[in-house]
Amino acid sequence: MSDEEHHFESKADAGASKTYPQQAGTIRKNGYIVIKGRPCKVVEVSTSKTGKHGHAKCHFVGIDIFTSKKLEDIVPSSHNCDVPHVTRTDYQLIDISEDGFVSLLTESGGTKDDLRLPTDDNLLSQIKNGFAEGKDLVVSVMSAMGEEQINALKDIGTK
Repeated sequence: MSDEEHHFESKADAGASKTYPQQAGTIRKNGYIVIKGRPCKVVEVSTSKTGKHGHAKCHFVGIDIFTSKKLEDIVPSSHNCDVPHVTRTDYQLIDISEDGFVSLLTESGGTKDDLRLPTDDNLLSQIKNGFAEGKDLVVSVMSAMGEEQINALKDIGTK
């Protein structure tokens, strides 16, 4: 071919994908799936057998893990679906700023300051009230497909 060398730039994320493929027929209830470009938790799966030459189809009903909206999709069971890499991390709450951002303590001792308070009113009031009372709070942050959101709260006692 050619004698010149090829140089590739390295990326920080090692090229890790936000999703991975999984056959539609193997995705179960309480699993995760991408519907209309949104990461969803599967709440209902039904499989329909079709005619002589058709494919069996899977009907997925999912709840968006960030907005709690209900989404549906129908996919042939032999086809691949995108499944999001969903991770849950616990952080200790240090501070809540006036503009709605939280300051969190990471495992390594650093701080994470780029997360907003959750939009869920019940969880929001629990976090604000617990923080105002001086309790040590641990929040669970769910992340998928480049999005992050606080989705749970634990009280680990008072300071």
